[in-house]
Amino acid sequence: MKISTSLKGATVCTSLLFAGLIAVLYRGAFSWLVTVDWAREDYSSSAFVPFIAAYLVYERRALLRKTTCVPSWAGLFPVCAGVALYWLGELSGEFFSMYLSFWLILVGLFWSYMGWRRFQVLLFPMLFLLAMFPLPNYLNTMLTLKLKLISSWLGVWMMRLYGLSAYREGNVIDLGFTQLQVVDACSGLRYFLPLLVLSLLLASYYRAPLWKRGFFVLSAVPVSVVTNGLRIASVGILYQFFGPVVAEGFFHDFSGWFIFMFSLALLLAELKLLKRVFPDPAPAAYASEPQLEAAVDTAGGVRSFPAQLLPTLLLLVCSLAAASAVDFRQKVVPARSFAGFPLELAGWKGSRTAMDRIYLDSLKLDDYSMVDYRDRDGKTVSLYVAYYGSQSKGASIHSPASCLPGSGWIFEESGAVAVPLSGAASMRVSRAYMQKGEVKELTYYWFPQRGRILTDTWELKLYNFWDALTRQRTDGALVRVITPLYGAERPGDAELRLQAFTREITPVLARFIPR
Repeated sequence: MKISTSLKGATVCTSLLFAGLIAVLYRGAFSWLVTVDWAREDYSSSAFVPFIAAYLVYERRALLRKTTCVPSWAGLFPVCAGVALYWLGELSGEFFSMYLSFWLILVGLFWSYMGWRRFQVLLFPMLFLLAMFPLPNYLNTMLTLKLKLISSWLGVWMMRLYGLSAYREGNVIDLGFTQLQVVDACSGLRYFLPLLVLSLLLASYYRAPLWKRGFFVLSAVPVSVVTNGLRIASVGILYQFFGPVVAEGFFHDFSGWFIFMFSLALLLAELKLLKRVFPDPAPAAYASEPQLEAAVDTAGGVRSFPAQLLPTLLLLVCSLAAASAVDFRQKVVPARSFAGFPLELAGWKGSRTAMDRIYLDSLKLDDYSMVDYRDRDGKTVSLYVAYYGSQSKGASIHSPASCLPGSGWIFEESGAVAVPLSGAASMRVSRAYMQKGEVKELTYYWFPQRGRILTDTWELKLYNFWDALTRQRTDGALVRVITPLYGAERPGDAELRLQAFTREITPVLARFIPR
């Protein structure tokens, strides 16, 4: 009894040691997850995932006791991958890398301590735990945009089926007597992700072959999209009778809740239908827990701190020491203050504009310039330059490819193009032709980063990581130029205007942004 008590006490101390190291190492990432990511309505339900995962582990406690516990060196592989992702996220300013790093280290710790046989019992709760993290920004934006467009298309089709005259342009639905804009709240993502998580949870209790459970989980996708299209159609149909009250306030929120519950009811009905159409064999053949051979509890033969945990402890301690002691981001001030950015260029005259404090607090940039330039014909090109003296998690450059679609802009075309500069030189920039309602605009954007011109967000993160290691610098800028398409103006004319402006502004930017 004394040995058992002593062993349990030592195990608790080991758990507290690793929990403390992880808490300190990931304190910034956890803080952002709780205060920012989980505060977003799209991911507010993710806060419940850790508690559900903990309950799933609690449910498996009897099987854990009966399963042989043999510490394994194989757990070091996910730990090493997790540490590598930690430094990638820490130095490049990428939170998703940090989240995935934490998960991999947690997997490695359990695997190292318990061994593969016992870790199998926890495999589903560990995989389920991934649902607590938000999707990467680029994937979140792409998914939101796709769901928004599909929901709009389905809503219009249902309205026409009802007999209502409806026309869709982008995410705007014209009903003749009014226009409905399918905003992010109606994109379906807020109900799609929780519904997918619930379908995974239900599938874990569903005693059926793997193909049937996989089909059930995947069916959550069309169910969510179709029911959200139904929600949009109902708003359009009821609008003609009750007015704008159906598209805002209580009714709008209630309809979202009702659609989610209706979607869940459809999934539960699908479960019953699958059981009836495809009767299951004996339930024991498809238990949700891994079918492991029972073994006598070997806790008495397991050391409280097996040698397999020593490399992990060393890696975590070294990472914490390096992150605390080494300054990887020396702050670099711009060569000149952007407040003095010229308002007159060859053939262009500008007027300076200012950004609201709420956006400045959110972007956390160090300097910026916003100027609307007009050419001799009165046509406008808007310039926005954001400069960061050092980029870190939560204070790094945001790509327009993530920000603009979130503001309602739809990217009709996007890609990279080479802009001819003076002589035979050229500069590669990202290009997007975008639309919001009836407004059409063409934009170029690029990232001047310590002597490089980058166009891809992943390039930006990787060079931040490399330069932080080798140069202790992560300073850089975002440059974005936008011009509208006037009336029946051809996109080619707007293209020539942007290219001419880019040629003029490039040497000026070089006087402000450090190399």
